[in-house]
Amino acid sequence: MSKKEKKHLSFRLNIIFLVVFILFAVLILQLGVIQILSGESAQDQIDRTENVTTNTPVPRGEMYDRNGEIVVENDSKYSITYTPPKGVQGEDKLKLAKKLSEYIELDTKGIRLRDKKEYFFLKNPDVVKERIEDKDMENLDSGEVYQAQLAAVTEEDVDGYKGETLQVIAINKELNKAYALAPHVVKDENISEKEYSRVAEHLPSLPGINVASDWERRYPNGEVFKSYLGNISTREQGVPREKLEKFLALGYSRNDRVGTSGLEQQYEEVLRGVKEKVRHTTDRNNNVVDTEVIREGKSGKDLVLSIDMEYQKRVNEIVKEELAKAVPGNSYLENAVAVVSKPDTGEILAVSGQSVNKNPSGDEEKFTDSSHQGVYNAYLPGSVVKGATVLTGLEEGVIDPGTTIRDRPLEFPDSEDMGSYSKLGNVNDLEALQRSSNVYMYNIAMRLGDYYYKPNQPLRMDEEKANRLIRYNFHQFGLGVPTGIDFPYEATGLEGSDPTGSDVMRSAIGQYSSYTAMQLNQYVSTIANGGYRMQPRFVTSIHEPASSGKELGDIYKDFSPNVKNSLHMDEEYIERVQKGFKMVTQTPGGTASSVFNSDRYRQYDISGKTGTAETDKYLENSSGDGTRRVELTNKAFVGYAPSENPEIAFSVIVPNLDSGADVSPNYHIGARVAEAYFQLKEERAEKKEKKEKEQKDESNDNIENE
Repeated sequence: MSKKEKKHLSFRLNIIFLVVFILFAVLILQLGVIQILSGESAQDQIDRTENVTTNTPVPRGEMYDRNGEIVVENDSKYSITYTPPKGVQGEDKLKLAKKLSEYIELDTKGIRLRDKKEYFFLKNPDVVKERIEDKDMENLDSGEVYQAQLAAVTEEDVDGYKGETLQVIAINKELNKAYALAPHVVKDENISEKEYSRVAEHLPSLPGINVASDWERRYPNGEVFKSYLGNISTREQGVPREKLEKFLALGYSRNDRVGTSGLEQQYEEVLRGVKEKVRHTTDRNNNVVDTEVIREGKSGKDLVLSIDMEYQKRVNEIVKEELAKAVPGNSYLENAVAVVSKPDTGEILAVSGQSVNKNPSGDEEKFTDSSHQGVYNAYLPGSVVKGATVLTGLEEGVIDPGTTIRDRPLEFPDSEDMGSYSKLGNVNDLEALQRSSNVYMYNIAMRLGDYYYKPNQPLRMDEEKANRLIRYNFHQFGLGVPTGIDFPYEATGLEGSDPTGSDVMRSAIGQYSSYTAMQLNQYVSTIANGGYRMQPRFVTSIHEPASSGKELGDIYKDFSPNVKNSLHMDEEYIERVQKGFKMVTQTPGGTASSVFNSDRYRQYDISGKTGTAETDKYLENSSGDGTRRVELTNKAFVGYAPSENPEIAFSVIVPNLDSGADVSPNYHIGARVAEAYFQLKEERAEKKEKKEKEQKDESNDNIENE
């Protein structure tokens, strides 16, 4: 290579070295700038590893009756909570439990042997591990290893635990229930002001512990209507295990309190409220470096019920009093139920079920509220369904208004005669209702089945056709089908399958299929309002939570009356049955006229239908050798008032009276329920008038003074 070429190569290398040097210098300068000016921020970005979102519970929505009186409310109370950081270790929780035990006391009755063993293991891990052979731990997962370690702790190891140690164990047990970054209530029952203030004072030395306010359900009216209001789970119970996945998907925590029955369960979605959502940013050591509220919490929405609590209480007392009168001489009488509604809207005003304790001891109450019977218990109703039977016969064309049938027993070979309570002679459709003719209803059922009948000869009829037509028409009234009430569960009674001809005939007089008091109420309401089957409701509106005090907030949702179906029947036919119902209660010969047309109740213009159903109960013999059949009677009544433009409709069932019992608690409950409604209405009108007069007088006095 020539001297000139060597010189040229050296120059090129120098240029390359210079460029590399400049690049390195720029890089070093840039790193220096980052380190000096942005080092802390960059390190934070490196350390930040995860965003975690938690939800904080809010107070549950409250309930009011139709007059704005509080029915279910939240009582504020002290609460001590624990919010664990991510990755907290068992040893750290145990130290915290020991420190917290200096300031609060928990009930130690719920401590199990396992809890004591866990405490021993945390305090003495090396001792426990020495008891276990390494070979025994081979092929075990972490959970199995832990179980083996607890098994190595003996009862003798923990038998001496008492006093302060048990307190630490109880608190540690609560701390272990908490989920990372989610508040968990350690104690919210019987917290003294001293405990609350001591914990608040020492919060800096109690990591994750906080003092807060909590709530619990309070019922100003005690047990009144409680079985329909329902219950909520405790924090210990949390969400139902069988619905865990569903609730977790909806944003619940495992220990959230949720509605487990009644309206609390039915309206859980709106009562629960909207949890406060908080985003926590944690570093690689699980320390929270930033907290941001990304959604404000909002208390649950409030419910306005259709129930009139003052009227509900009066209905309860009426049922109790009439039940108490009927108990003597009726060995198997145990309960009675009544439902009262607004027939034009379906709103339930009161529903009462009372069970009698015939031999109370000590402080036991004589009556137990069992109002759930109104939707859960179905009974043979007897003749109260005859209005539906007559309307079925009129609509299907097997009788006409005024059709007369001779009421005398139907005679069949090899079976008992089928008749009314006495021979009534010739009766038309109105008189059949007024005097409660069974034979008239049997004839309607037979005619629906294209029958052939001669005394003492086998009955021939199309049983399937007759049964189908009766059920189709009865269903239009809500008999044998769900009423649609806003409640988690309702019974629909029992209609039976493949009925014989005599079964079909008995269904026409309420002696075959069973119904609930709520179904009977919907049925009589449909007749009362002229043919519209209204959906019964317990809740009339949902409101936004009030901003302050106990006043209702803005309406969130208003439930308008809902027509489930209208009767496909001529208006003349419905009016015909309404007339028959009025004859039952207000004309001589009516089966209930002696009560409802008396001087006391005549003014309320009540129409209705009586019902008596034969039933039975099988009881064990006192000798223990088999069972015996006891003949009993269900007594029912359905009605409405006043007869024109009715304001209320009601149904009453008193089951299991002794056969042939000469008492009619069903009549008296029905009559008094109507009386109580109109008396309360009058009292309120007088009270309102008096208040308006006082305000007017006060206003006039102010004007004169000026």
